[in-house]
Amino acid sequence: MSEPEIPTIDLFDRSAKGMQHHGLRRANERAVLTVIGFNPGLSNAEIARVSGLAPQTVSAILNDIEAAGLITRGEVLRGRRGQPATPIFLNAEGAYSFGVEIGWRHAELLVIDLHAKVVDRRHLDYAEADLSALPRQLAGLMAEIIAEWPKDKRARLSDIGVCLPATVHSALEPLRSGIGSKDGPTQADVSGELEQLTGLPVTLYNDGNAACWAELIAQPSPRPEGFIYLLTSTYIAGGLIGEGRLWQGLNSHSADLGAILVDTTPAGPRSAHAIASVTALVERLGDAGHAVDLSRIENWDWPALEPVVEGWIEDSAHALARVVYNTNAVVEAGLVVIDTILPLDLTVRLAGRVEHHFRQLPSRRDIRIVNGHLGKLAPALGAAELSLYRRYFSRSLLEKVSPTAR
Repeated sequence: MSEPEIPTIDLFDRSAKGMQHHGLRRANERAVLTVIGFNPGLSNAEIARVSGLAPQTVSAILNDIEAAGLITRGEVLRGRRGQPATPIFLNAEGAYSFGVEIGWRHAELLVIDLHAKVVDRRHLDYAEADLSALPRQLAGLMAEIIAEWPKDKRARLSDIGVCLPATVHSALEPLRSGIGSKDGPTQADVSGELEQLTGLPVTLYNDGNAACWAELIAQPSPRPEGFIYLLTSTYIAGGLIGEGRLWQGLNSHSADLGAILVDTTPAGPRSAHAIASVTALVERLGDAGHAVDLSRIENWDWPALEPVVEGWIEDSAHALARVVYNTNAVVEAGLVVIDTILPLDLTVRLAGRVEHHFRQLPSRRDIRIVNGHLGKLAPALGAAELSLYRRYFSRSLLEKVSPTAR
C-alpha cells in the first residue's frame, strides 16, 4: 500500500497546545477589531460587553490599535445615562489590500480599504491565462494604481490576495476533450514572482472560496451561519460557508460544486460546468448562429439572444437545483446564493428558476434561494477581503502580523 499524499493530523494535537501570552494579546486585539468592524459606533463599554473582555483590557487595546491607525473615535455622545460615550469606528484608511482574480479569459485587479470599499480597479482580457506573463502585467497595473499615493498611504498597503480556478494551470478548457496539460509556471510560481516584483506578501485562494467570502461580507446583519454559493462565470465557481466558517480544504480547493454530476447522456455523465456555465451559453449561442465575445458581455444584443438564453436559463436552473440538493445533503445550509457575471436581471431570473426546480425535488428542508450582490467583482473582492481578514481579524490565523507590530 502506498503512503497517503496528505499526512494525517490528529485533531487534538492542535487543541492540546496552550497559547503564549503574546498570542492571547493578539487574539484579543483581533476580537476587538472584529467587534468594531461589524458593529461600528460602539463605545468602549459596549465593545467590552460584546467581546467578553474586561473594560480595562479593551481600553488598552483601543489605545494600541488607534496608535496603529486602525480605528478612529467619533464625537462624544452626551445626554445619555452614565458616563459620556465615545463611538469607535474602523479607520477606512488604516489598511489597504489588493485583490486579483486570474480567470480563464480575464484578470480583475482591485484595491480596497479597511471598510472593504473598492478604491481603484483595472481589468485585463486575454485569449488564455498565460501564467508566465501575468505576474509582471499585474505588478505593472498595481504600480500604476499607487503611483500617486503619498508615502504614508503606500505604507498601509499590506497584502495581495490572488484567486484563480484550481485547474487553470493544468488545462485551458477543462470541458472539452483533447486539451492536455499546459507547461509553464504553477500557481505557487505566480505567487512568488508577484511577491518579488511588488514586495508585498501574496496569498493564493480558490476563486469560488474568495467569491463566497465576499458574498458573506455583503450579506446584511445578522449574517448566515451557513450558505451555499454558486457563481455562474466562464465556468462555475462554488463556495460553502458551514458552521460559521469558510470551507477551504487542505489545499484551498474545497467546494468545487460545478464539478458535481447532474446529467447523463449517451456520451457519459455531465457536470454542472458543462450545462450552467457562461461557456456553455456561448457554445449554444454559436450553434444558433450568434457569434458573441465572452469578454464583452455588456455589449451583447440580449433581445436578439433571448430565445437561446431562455432555454439555457431553464437547463441551467435544472442543473443547479440538483447541485444545491446534493450539496445540502452534505452541509446543512438554509440559504443558497446564485450569482452570475451576466446582467442583474438575468441573475434574478436564474435564481428564481433554480428555486422553482429545487421545489420540485423531494427535499424536506426549508431553504431560501436568492440572487447575489456582487456579480463579476466577487472573486477579486473576496481575495482582497480575505487577506485583510487574515491579517487583522482572524483569531485562527495568528501567524499573520499583529496590527500593533507593524
